[in-house]
Amino acid sequence: MTRPDNPSLGIALRILSGVLFTGMVVCVKALSDAAPLGQIVFFRSFFALIPLVIFLMLRHEFPGGLGTTRPLGHLVRSFFGAAAMFTSFASVALLPLAEAVLLAQLAPVLTAITAVVVLSERLTKWRVLGLAFGLAGVLVLVWPDIGGGTVDTRRLIGIGLGLSTALLTAFALIMVRSLTRTESLGAIAFYFVVASMAGGILTLPWGWAFPDAQTLMLLVLAGLFGGFAHIAMTLSFSYAEASRLAPFEYVALLWPVLADLLIFNLPLGTSFLLALPLVLLGAGVAAFERKARLKLP
Repeated sequence: MTRPDNPSLGIALRILSGVLFTGMVVCVKALSDAAPLGQIVFFRSFFALIPLVIFLMLRHEFPGGLGTTRPLGHLVRSFFGAAAMFTSFASVALLPLAEAVLLAQLAPVLTAITAVVVLSERLTKWRVLGLAFGLAGVLVLVWPDIGGGTVDTRRLIGIGLGLSTALLTAFALIMVRSLTRTESLGAIAFYFVVASMAGGILTLPWGWAFPDAQTLMLLVLAGLFGGFAHIAMTLSFSYAEASRLAPFEYVALLWPVLADLLIFNLPLGTSFLLALPLVLLGAGVAAFERKARLKLP
């Protein structure tokens, strides 16, 4: 079913998805000392599955839309996506939310570079420039820890995990780009969530915490926020073109900043403020390059 073009609604849904995503990572950070990582991943995935299945049923894509001719492709995409969820949640536990989310913004840059290696796409000056800005932003972010004489190991590990998240996300996005030629977005999302649940369950032998009422509430909310964030983002692209929504992806960085300041009482570091424009410029260059390439005959 083709929806009418409604840019205002599309933009509102894209902004809403950013708010919901921030609600999810706030819950994850609040849970970082109360539940093991694998347990958080499982609950986030399990309770995200509920709104996702309802959404697919309303679109008449469940269960009929889950059929696939490329199970191996789904397996590879789901592996990278689930691994990215683990590293993302681990980085959120170690870093301020604003820094963890900023590092995730490197994914478009790394996707452009990864496509050169994996899909044999052409290495353009725009991709090199985007990567240069992104790496400069990372260098600025870590410089206080590597150039100041005192090393914050916990923070460096968090930054390393954030970079791993961006790289794993890049590989996952490359697979999504390939799968969308033959597979529905609903099937791609469904199998990813199921794979993430399986990854979480595999950590059960290492011990899960028995949650109290507050911990259980946060575990459930993390999943519901994540599930509805994905639905809102999916719907936004059905009402407005991706190019029109692109600037509002960066508006989503505002909510983690506010969460750090108002919920976790974490001040914004000078290195973050200096790295922010560099990383966003790198992501913007990558997005511009892809948009221009898609317009070529």
